[in-house]
Amino acid sequence: MRIGIVDYGIGNLGSLRRALTLMRFDAQFVTEPAALDSVDRIILPGVGNFADCAASLRLAGWDEGLRQAVSENGKPLLGICVGMQLLASHSTEGNDADRSPHGLGFIPGHVRHLRQEGSAERAPHVGWNSVEPSPSAGAIFAGIPEGTDFYFVHSYVFRPDDATHVVAQTRYGAPLPVAVRRGRVFGTQFHPEKSSRAGMRLLRNFAETPWD
Repeated sequence: MRIGIVDYGIGNLGSLRRALTLMRFDAQFVTEPAALDSVDRIILPGVGNFADCAASLRLAGWDEGLRQAVSENGKPLLGICVGMQLLASHSTEGNDADRSPHGLGFIPGHVRHLRQEGSAERAPHVGWNSVEPSPSAGAIFAGIPEGTDFYFVHSYVFRPDDATHVVAQTRYGAPLPVAVRRGRVFGTQFHPEKSSRAGMRLLRNFAETPWD
């Protein structure tokens, strides 16, 4: 099983690759869209500002490359943190004249600040929070008990237009979507690579499950 970690110049990807390598997966950084043809699973990380990440993807042609790999070739994709938010249609973060707030649109929906989602807690939300998978979560949360803690660092929240695409929530001043799925496209707002055994199990589930 070859897992490609999209390297588009955003963030430190080393911890993610180390976590996958510890589980004996063939994890490699993918530095150009054409190389997506050589992997079986794709992970899209992301940290920082949504508009900056979206612009970096478009600049190097990752948006089209990912659409071909996922929509045409059916390769499973996991977005992590801002990588999950990039699955959305659009975001309110970075919405100015110089930067486009449009995402990949794999899961229609919008990304908004914690305040806009009804949370009065401190932003960013940093630390461990319990996660409640929905009954429809399926194999991505297999072997992970309800209420398991995962590690978060975020100020924005992705809310899909279709509520059935939300497969897990947490509470941080308000109930917030923190994991999404549409077909073979998944996203987690938390960092599985920083979430101890539960995070490792989720990554293994993504890598080993024969997704329909």
